Amino acid sequence: MADAPSAGLAAADPRVLALAAQVTESREQDIPLLLLKLKGVLNASLGCEESKKIKQDIYDYDLTQYCMLVLRQDHSRLHGGWATAAQLAEILSHCCVGLEVKGDPEEFYKKFLPSAIDNLLFLGRRLQARFIRAVKDEEKQDFLRWFQTVTDAICWLFGGHIQLAACVLQNDHFLQLLITDDVETAVAMMSVLHNILQVNSSVLLQVDEKTLHSVLDELVYKLSSTTNPVIGNAATKLLLLVAKFCKQLVKLLTARYKGLKGLLSKKWTGKGFDRDLSQLLDLLYLEQSSGKGEMQRQHQAACIIQAMWRGFQTRKRLKKLPQAVTTLQRSFRAKREQELQHLKKQKEDEALKLQMQLQRQRAMRLFHERQLALLEIIHASQVNKYMEEMEGKSALTIQRFWRGYRARRNFHQQKQSLKEYKAAVVIQRAACKFLEKRRRRRLLSPWKDPKGLTDEQRLALQQKVDDYIKLHPASQMSEEMSKELHMQAQEKLAQFLLRSRLDQRAAQRREALLAQVNTDVELLMNAPGLAKTTEKDLDVFMSRSIPVATKARQSHNTVLKYTRWPWWKKLGDEFMEDDVIPDDALNAELGTLFIGGRKSF
Repeated sequence: MADAPSAGLAAADPRVLALAAQVTESREQDIPLLLLKLKGVLNASLGCEESKKIKQDIYDYDLTQYCMLVLRQDHSRLHGGWATAAQLAEILSHCCVGLEVKGDPEEFYKKFLPSAIDNLLFLGRRLQARFIRAVKDEEKQDFLRWFQTVTDAICWLFGGHIQLAACVLQNDHFLQLLITDDVETAVAMMSVLHNILQVNSSVLLQVDEKTLHSVLDELVYKLSSTTNPVIGNAATKLLLLVAKFCKQLVKLLTARYKGLKGLLSKKWTGKGFDRDLSQLLDLLYLEQSSGKGEMQRQHQAACIIQAMWRGFQTRKRLKKLPQAVTTLQRSFRAKREQELQHLKKQKEDEALKLQMQLQRQRAMRLFHERQLALLEIIHASQVNKYMEEMEGKSALTIQRFWRGYRARRNFHQQKQSLKEYKAAVVIQRAACKFLEKRRRRRLLSPWKDPKGLTDEQRLALQQKVDDYIKLHPASQMSEEMSKELHMQAQEKLAQFLLRSRLDQRAAQRREALLAQVNTDVELLMNAPGLAKTTEKDLDVFMSRSIPVATKARQSHNTVLKYTRWPWWKKLGDEFMEDDVIPDDALNAELGTLFIGGRKSF
């Protein structure tokens, strides 16, 4: 629309042209205040033809489009606030009423005007929400005044374009504005509905059934749930207007809300609008059948319950919408915060890595500079010797680090293997003790006396013994032979005792060496790293009395710790006797003591 013909642009109003140029070149937050100048341009028009011409120019230069789009913004963060939004809503409605679009009327009537209605109702919802949340009386009065300005703008717009009445009723924002417990805004929205019915009396027949039922349900709910006479008067007038203009809907009212007549007559009689109430009751009673039975009363009660339940469900659903939006916003912000933290951590890691590289490069540079300085100081004949010494030292350093790494790796592997071996020993010992105890608990079989021999068996056995004696007679030995055999036995026994004593000493020496090796291994495994070693730690390995005392103390602490174990730590030893200490604890601790070159027992 901004690309209007050259003839139209030449005859455009200079004020509109200047304002369009300012809006195009201004920042987004300054546009609402600039658009307020349209009110002065519209008020300055003298005749009807000039007013139409100005509205046409405003539409051609997309100023109405700017007004419509600005209504969607959050005016709490813009200059002028919500007062500016209400004035822009009024300006938009005045610009659209009386405008006869010549270029593309289909786009204006089918796209622009419905969008304008939607934005106005959306602005009304925002003002209604802030009016309800406001605490101060001055703020509530301001928001109520601005809300009424927006509703008047909506009424003015569909008053100039009758086809928009159905569009207003079918808009979701209109029903959400109507469904409220606030008195002031509810009365304002019912006045909008009243104006819609006055402008287009058959509009309720043009909308779909769901929209019609939702509007009527809300009106009946307001009559049944509130005692405010202002709400009751407005709802009664609306139902009366519906019954007068749409005769077909009277039957719907009597059939769908069968308890409505009793509710109106009992609850709202004598509230100050008896004339309208009596007219509505007369219309409802004309459609009512003569007979009233129990079934009709049940239907009336069911309709009231349904109306209240539907109203409650609708309110409940609408109350949950802000919570869902809040939850979605919270999740989005949390995810965005996590992404920002991740990016920040990545940047910090990259910066640290770059800093370490720079430090490493700087250290290498300093090292090379020192080497060059040393080479300058050393005599030329000593350079080769110096380089050979540096290479030797470098090789030794590399070898030392590699051997240390390999030794630590092998030590850790052996340490893990030792742990696995000890664990296997503990498991095997527990299993063996369990099996031994289970064998002991088995009941012994009862004693069975051997069967006696019969006479024939006894005679046969005696015959076999006599035959064996005859075949193997006892040998006769002289006294000299007996003495010689005795002396040989004594010599062999002395040799055996001598060898057993030597073997026992060798075994004791081996056990002492093994005890010393076990003690050194345990101390080495518990020793700190080379970077944390002190002189006190070195004395432990150089002195024999300190390891012995340390090991004795550790053994004593082990025995005491075992006696204080809770029951759940002794589950593996549940089949041992109560007064027996585990052999592995004693053997691992007491069996490795080394005192004065001998193993202590």
